[in-house]
Amino acid sequence: MKRDKVIESIKELPQEFELETLIERLISIDKVEQGLKQIEDGETISHEQVIETAKKW
Repeated sequence: MKRDKVIESIKELPQEFELETLIERLISIDKVEQGLKQIEDGETISHEQVIETAKKW
């Protein structure tokens, strides 16, 4: 995660906030960024593959 993204997230918070709120927000941003990178890298599976895998459970 880039520092600019963290600073931007902090600026969007109210003057007073719970630390947990910031941590949750940063984790969410990180997860979205990871997902977007996986898409760029072709590390995804099709809907059909998910259905086939779920049938085996």
